[in-house]
Amino acid sequence: MPRTSFVNVCMKHALAASERSTCIRRQVGAAVVRGGKLISTGYNGAPRGLPHCTDIGCIRDELNIPSGTQHEICRATHAEQNALLHAGFDRTLGADIYTTTFPCSICTKMIINAGIVHVYFLEGYPDSASEEYLSQAGILTTKVKL
Repeated sequence: MPRTSFVNVCMKHALAASERSTCIRRQVGAAVVRGGKLISTGYNGAPRGLPHCTDIGCIRDELNIPSGTQHEICRATHAEQNALLHAGFDRTLGADIYTTTFPCSICTKMIINAGIVHVYFLEGYPDSASEEYLSQAGILTTKVKL
């Protein structure tokens, strides 16, 4: 099969994934392909088990945040991030993560979608959204003292 046809087929997988998006502002899909084989897909939407923007509204719209800025102020995990996380999901599902600093909201969304069940950390971080997301997802957090 000619290369352009293969690229088109892969892009159609990404387009199909975008149809599952729960983002009010932009529906994005992504596909990870290796050696001619589809490994995973992802779409932009709230982390696993958290309310979606289609249900509770868009904080970016409420705060009038322009597209392409302040990505941390968004409930959604990006399609590309989800596609990468889903590719390794079998290895991270049920795992714990140890980090020197409490995760920011962007990392928290990835931690949730990776299936992590417990976050161990040494020091805090001033990001109330990450605390809220982890709590809503039922992920345990423990501050470690060395």
